[in-house]
Amino acid sequence: MAFGIYIHWPYCTRICPYCDFNVYRNRAVDINLWRDALTQDLKWFADQTGERALTSIYFGGGTPSLMPPALVASLIEVCKELWHPSDDIEINLEANPTDAEQARFRDFRSAGINRLSLGIQSFDDKALQFLGRNHSAVEARAALDLSLRTFERTTLDLIYARPEQSLADWQQELETALETGVQHLSLYQLTVEPDTAFQKAVDRKDWALPDDPVQADFYDLTQEICDAAGKPAYEVSNHAAPGDESHHNMLYWTYQDYIGIGPGAHGRLTKGTAKEAITGTSKPGDYLAMPPDAKFETEPLHSEDQATEYLLMGLRLNSGIETGKYEQLAGKPLSQARVTQLADKGLLEHDTRRCNLTPAGRKVLNQVVLQLLSDDRPAL
Repeated sequence: MAFGIYIHWPYCTRICPYCDFNVYRNRAVDINLWRDALTQDLKWFADQTGERALTSIYFGGGTPSLMPPALVASLIEVCKELWHPSDDIEINLEANPTDAEQARFRDFRSAGINRLSLGIQSFDDKALQFLGRNHSAVEARAALDLSLRTFERTTLDLIYARPEQSLADWQQELETALETGVQHLSLYQLTVEPDTAFQKAVDRKDWALPDDPVQADFYDLTQEICDAAGKPAYEVSNHAAPGDESHHNMLYWTYQDYIGIGPGAHGRLTKGTAKEAITGTSKPGDYLAMPPDAKFETEPLHSEDQATEYLLMGLRLNSGIETGKYEQLAGKPLSQARVTQLADKGLLEHDTRRCNLTPAGRKVLNQVVLQLLSDDRPAL
């Protein structure tokens, strides 16, 4: 079983209005305290996992590119000492495209980072202002060019289906990204999450998301352009040529094991025949003050919970799920009647080994999953 480590850095220079992650404004940060706490947590988890082959390390946030490269290097070294890094281990760090962070890219490469995930979000200055970003379109392009020269792989994040954005605008923006030769694109339709600044703006009727049919048009155009460029979707929102997929995110989508350290980080860990959900306490001050056995909450996942998570995550992939693995986790097969109904509607494909969504099914992913999990729901 593949195994990865997620390290959450909770600080940002500013909080984006669409963000609902566990993040805080970057204030006075004692790096030595963080190094000691995160190292202690890694050692605590190593005692629980035993010797495992480590396939990925992912620095997320927040804005982990605000971390000193020396701290990143130290944590990577600890991970490699505690576990057995695979020959092709992927070590990913999320970054913003500001000038200050660009200056650190080469130091991050020297620290061991071999994939950079750039939160560009848009190549349009007006859109960047709307999204609350603290970089310009010029900085975005400069950061992307530098990342492509510096790291083995680069992931580029863009947000589309924004208010007042036209399909032509999005086509130009996406083609601009693809022309750079970037290896991986994470392309997200704008969503409004509860308790965010965007939710308050929508509640005030300052603006509204495009209607569902328009959002579907944006999605279809995205697939068409990326397919033509040789970077088809391998997951609902992620595009890459074969071999350039995100190693760490594939752990989530194929329901492998990973640990999460840092405030509010999540993990899934198999112990014998049981699987546990593990969550770190969310507030940075509490996190630093507590020992590992107090800051991490562990919850056993029953077989039905595991099967549900596997279905929710696995159907995001174009390759879908293994029906045998689902049956093993759930203790029962998927409802054949529901599978047949969804297949007849053109939303699902299946054979004796696998089950996956069609392009039409991926547009209504959540509804399909609900159908498969509940026999008493009216059919779509």
